[in-house]
Amino acid sequence: MEGEMTMSSPAGKGLAHTLKDDVYGMVLGVMFIAVGLNLLKCSGMITGGIAGIALLLAHVSSLPIGLLFFLANLPFLVFSYFTMGRAFMLKTLVVNLALSAATQGVPLLLTVSYIHPLFSALVGGTFLGMGVLSLARHNASVGGVGVVTLWLQRRAGINAGKSQMLLDVLVFVLSLLTLPLSLLLWSTLSALAMNAMLMNWHKPGRYQGN
Repeated sequence: MEGEMTMSSPAGKGLAHTLKDDVYGMVLGVMFIAVGLNLLKCSGMITGGIAGIALLLAHVSSLPIGLLFFLANLPFLVFSYFTMGRAFMLKTLVVNLALSAATQGVPLLLTVSYIHPLFSALVGGTFLGMGVLSLARHNASVGGVGVVTLWLQRRAGINAGKSQMLLDVLVFVLSLLTLPLSLLLWSTLSALAMNAMLMNWHKPGRYQGN
């Protein structure tokens, strides 16, 4: 609603976010992503982006997945510092720490005895997209290739959802080496659901808040 009101303003400029806005938006983003990841995990699926990269590394390493996620994110955090600014990088770092804790905490609060792969793929992927979108609206991200897609959208006007999908394709192609085809197809559906959120809602000029 705020975005629609902003676009209709005479000046065409968005209202700056307050600290409360940013904190609330980031909490919502972390919550959506944590739930979405656990829904996919219940069905044994992977996902795109940095999480998919970390899962691939887990197949060739004995390190904990949380540590692999952080290590895989390091070069992207450096990239975000130089391309998106210090504030963006710090927010992304905080998001990563909070997301690691939230992802571990969700199973303690929510027990799923059965989940159909279709529901897991569509709802889990959509929740991931909502989370990424919420973070992006408040100048933050989970890091990884998401930083690259946001930078490409700001620098070259390339839709974040479309570039994210192209990068996800590379992750899924590599996943062919370790995942059964049926599980890979369900995982692909989850990535499509996630990126559909970004392609439809994360468009240049639709939302101008800072």
